[in-house]
Amino acid sequence: APFFVTRFREALFHYSSLFDMCDTNLTREDPMRVMFEKEFYGREIMNVVACEGTERVERPESYKQWQARAVRAGFRQLPVEKELVQKLKLMVESGYKSKEFDVDQDGNWLLQGWKGRIVYASSTWVPM
Repeated sequence: APFFVTRFREALFHYSSLFDMCDTNLTREDPMRVMFEKEFYGREIMNVVACEGTERVERPESYKQWQARAVRAGFRQLPVEKELVQKLKLMVESGYKSKEFDVDQDGNWLLQGWKGRIVYASSTWVPM
């Protein structure tokens, strides 16, 4: 988002979901969690909030915003295999104690969420 307040709000929602996910699944003293929050989330948040233009490489925007970017850049989206989505749903349901994780599909997007909020969206693109 081009405006700071909008960008800050999007980052707040995105990263608060990630931190909540960590709180639910890992202890605060877990060394891997501490390292991950500092080295990944910390740097990403700093980049989103403090950087502009080409210096800003992290963009926690909606997958629909990313879709518009990719199409403008001359890419087309490939379909998601429904069997893959079903397999991932079963893995998440059976592999995690928390029932707050979500896996879903929207068109050609594989969506991964936490407590009803989309955290990551994956898709495959090729040049047109």
